[in-house]
Amino acid sequence: MERELTVERRAALAVARLSGRTGGRKPKMTNSKIESAKKLLASGIAPKAVARNLGVSIPTQYRWVAASGHAEQK
Repeated sequence: MERELTVERRAALAVARLSGRTGGRKPKMTNSKIESAKKLLASGIAPKAVARNLGVSIPTQYRWVAASGHAEQK
């Protein structure tokens, strides 16, 4: 019975992927937030202040925008 449920779930996920749906959490950093972070960091604002202003953590900010302001999109 468990195996049948697993097979059904996998089939449903495959159908969803074919229709263009993806699972998982949406990224906190949008393209507009990335551009804003680059501009703010380039103007000399502290990374901690930029992260607080954008509503993300400092590690999340660094994951998307390096300290030098160059993008490191994942």
